[in-house]
Amino acid sequence: MRGRNYNGLGGLSSHASSMISSLKNNLKARSIDNFKSSKISAIYKEGTIDKKASPKLLKEIRKKTIKERKERLLKKGIILSAIALTLFLILWFS
Repeated sequence: MRGRNYNGLGGLSSHASSMISSLKNNLKARSIDNFKSSKISAIYKEGTIDKKASPKLLKEIRKKTIKERKERLLKKGIILSAIALTLFLILWFS
């Protein structure tokens, strides 16, 4: 007997019907309020940023993030070179 989810695909009907039902559910209208960002101001590490931040504040944040990225890259480079040097010396003396 054919079930509620019968779609005429035979043995794989349960997988195909679940795929079809998920596609149908994805097409249903949803409340857009669930996907909107909150109206509360954003938090950036130590300080807070209002959504209407001044251009000066945005420039300061950009400079700060660029500086943090450079420092992180430098630290990673130093660690990687130290590991490479250690491995080279181990292979050289062995």
